[in-house]
Amino acid sequence: MSRLSKLGMAWAAAVLVVLLAVLEGGADPAADAASSVSASDAAPVRFGLFTDLHADDRDSPAERKRMTHTAERLGAFCAAMNAEAVDFTIELGDFVNGWLVLGADPGDPGRIPEILAWADSLYAAFTGPRYHVLGNHDLFNLDKVAIREILGLERTYYSFDVRGVHFVVLDAEFAENGSDLARTYTGVAGFIPPAELVWLSEDLAGSDRPTIVFVHQMLDEYIEEWGRSLIANQREVQAVLSADPEVVAVLQGHAHAFRHSEVGGVHYLTFAALVDQETPPSWALVTVDPAARTVMIDGTGEQPNLGFSYEISRPGASKGGTE
Repeated sequence: MSRLSKLGMAWAAAVLVVLLAVLEGGADPAADAASSVSASDAAPVRFGLFTDLHADDRDSPAERKRMTHTAERLGAFCAAMNAEAVDFTIELGDFVNGWLVLGADPGDPGRIPEILAWADSLYAAFTGPRYHVLGNHDLFNLDKVAIREILGLERTYYSFDVRGVHFVVLDAEFAENGSDLARTYTGVAGFIPPAELVWLSEDLAGSDRPTIVFVHQMLDEYIEEWGRSLIANQREVQAVLSADPEVVAVLQGHAHAFRHSEVGGVHYLTFAALVDQETPPSWALVTVDPAARTVMIDGTGEQPNLGFSYEISRPGASKGGTE
């Protein structure tokens, strides 16, 4: 028998095996491929998170902030996340402290861009994807053009997917007239301008995956002495997030201490800071499991452990214009 005839018989036999398997309720190659993709999307996503590094080359004694421990603390975080082989890491803002120190000479503000670049070179010890959120201290001596250039950011608010989970990074460093904050030298208030809110609504509408949102200043904080929210249009932003059934949680920094609240069906979690304030290095390993519909936080230092489940539905939430 010729080699061609043998190949033809082998092909026919293979087709017969597949047909028999389908008729008997066995393997369907197309179904198997679909289930494989679905299983991949359902796999847990694990990421490392820290906030409020406040990188600097001097300390702020009156605040008990020992920022000269920056390299040691960020190095420990990166080593831990490399060992855990997480999918990515993210820092939630105040990556650099800026010129403001209390009880010591603040030094030349012209050195702040170099400190930011130095901190990012330390952060590069993590070998996977790294993400940034802007914080109020990051704008004390810099503008967003300089920050984007130093950190290699295309945008200051953006989104990305990792397998079956959608992630959104917000930029709250705007004045209430919608202009970018820049070289503020001080200040903590934030604002999400209309253009960013429109983008957020459209981004959420375009995803059917469980969604985690990152921001620096807390979106669940009301300042009594100000008579307003920390982020001026907090309620408007909360409404956009609660209206989308896939939004699970908002992960925040700024306060340097952990807390957890729930507003409109969305979890708001504020994380302990990495900066040394006579405190141990604090960070979190976060696991989002789309199959189990759970979020687990494994904390280090002053960051406690926490776990909660979620549902991709809540009263009043819907995907506008989608089926």
